[in-house]
Amino acid sequence: MNAGIKDVAAEAGVSVGTVSNVLNRPDVVAAATRGRVLAAIARLGFVRNESARQLRAGRSRTLGLVVLDVANPFFTDVAQGAEAVADANGVMLMLCNSGQDAARELRQLDMLQQQRVLGVLITPVDLESSGRLDDMVRGGIPVVLVDRASDGTRCSVAVDDVLGGRLAATHLLEQGHLRIAFVGGPSSIRQVAERQEGAEKALADAASHRPLTVVQSAGLSVAAGREAAGRIVSMPASQRPTAVFCANDLLALGLLQEMTRRSVRVPEDLALVGYDDIDFAAAAAVPLSSVRQPRDLLGRTAAELMLEEVNDGVDHQHRQVVFDPELVVRESSALRRGRRRPSGPRTGRHPVAG
Repeated sequence: MNAGIKDVAAEAGVSVGTVSNVLNRPDVVAAATRGRVLAAIARLGFVRNESARQLRAGRSRTLGLVVLDVANPFFTDVAQGAEAVADANGVMLMLCNSGQDAARELRQLDMLQQQRVLGVLITPVDLESSGRLDDMVRGGIPVVLVDRASDGTRCSVAVDDVLGGRLAATHLLEQGHLRIAFVGGPSSIRQVAERQEGAEKALADAASHRPLTVVQSAGLSVAAGREAAGRIVSMPASQRPTAVFCANDLLALGLLQEMTRRSVRVPEDLALVGYDDIDFAAAAAVPLSSVRQPRDLLGRTAAELMLEEVNDGVDHQHRQVVFDPELVVRESSALRRGRRRPSGPRTGRHPVAG
């Protein structure tokens, strides 16, 4: 049977209150008394009941992080950044995977609220149905949006995805491509919609352009990318794109796999740009051009905003942090033969819009 706080008090010859002070406010206990209590704890193998302590306090020392796809290395890196900040502040991070399923996300939010978490960091499946997040805030649990911009009613950390889409499409136009496709989905995910919007704006601004060909995918996975590649290859030659911008790197890697299997050469027959710049992008058989996001920094900043809000209480002022994306050009979108390289660096940082 595990030793309790009363057992420690009896062993050390002190009151239960003194043991509690040693555990929670050791500076108020005399050094000799504190030493006796710590020795008793060691002899008995006492482990404090953190759940009971949190129940009495009404709040845990746990942050919830709800992501769209834990299998996507992008979210793994975000989680590592958030966990580093949480750990440095004596807080535990609980990772939840919604799997892009709104119903599953709601169940996870219910469980996090039941656990009386300190706060919730979340990349929501559909921000339009954010009533549940409002309920959590009203119940005393702050919410910070991750990789999503807020309307000002809560803290958020995001990347300018419209600018990111514009960077990718502009790069492909500069390589001489006129028939450009965007692969992404579902469009209810705001990042996907905004990256497509940026690409469409770049094409609309071009002197001679054709409309963006949109290839919807069922998800944002490697398998979805392979399926999209099959549909692109089946298009009539006169309509088939010569360049593709994918909503994330997993889609681009799946598309690259399938194109290779079908003997479609990248970049000779099809130029390819992804988004996120996960580690696998540079390590692909054909190194993948990608729009880089500061993944670790997104997680760190989100956790810092959360702890600020917790510590500030009613005096807290919500902040919306937006980072700028960076285009990283590799072999998958190299210049087409017979074209002269445009002037300027291959990798460039661009200021945040607005």
